[in-house]
Amino acid sequence: MKKLLCTALCSSLLFSSVSMAAMMSDTVMVGGAAMYPSKNIVENALNSKDHTTLVAAVKAAGLVDTLQGAGPFTVFAPTNEAFAKLPAGTVDTLLKPENKAALTGVLTYHVVAGRYDMKQLEKKIKEGHGTAELQTVNGQPLWIMNNGPHNIQLKDGQGHIANISTYDVYQKNGVINVIDSVLLPK
Repeated sequence: MKKLLCTALCSSLLFSSVSMAAMMSDTVMVGGAAMYPSKNIVENALNSKDHTTLVAAVKAAGLVDTLQGAGPFTVFAPTNEAFAKLPAGTVDTLLKPENKAALTGVLTYHVVAGRYDMKQLEKKIKEGHGTAELQTVNGQPLWIMNNGPHNIQLKDGQGHIANISTYDVYQKNGVINVIDSVLLPK
């Protein structure tokens, strides 16, 4: 009986470890937190210490429900440091209720309909002979290009460049690619 109990316990632990390893293998650490592919974009972003400004902006713009929707969406997610690069007072001004339309315009410029991971982005760049245009949810184009092997950059409507620092953060309703600068529409 003791041997049977020990075997059952060992089997249970082994199964739990294998299940946990399988579950963790698809997670990516962002902002000190695991991003689970079983959660949606908002559920994961709320846990990233590197994206508190983005989360506050999404809430102020009233985009939480949209980004919790079925998607799929690709979100190019600027970090807190990216927002800090903007001229002093820009974020505070955008977060004011009277600037909700402008804030929504900036945030939706970071979202593309569809699921574009690194492989898909590289495919589009190759098809475009070095550059490709993506249509954002904002309605304006965004350009992607390679800057060396496995280094994709984005160019916004004002000609600014952002680098993808973390690729392929899969979500239940899309994918997040973390970027180092805020993208601005024309």
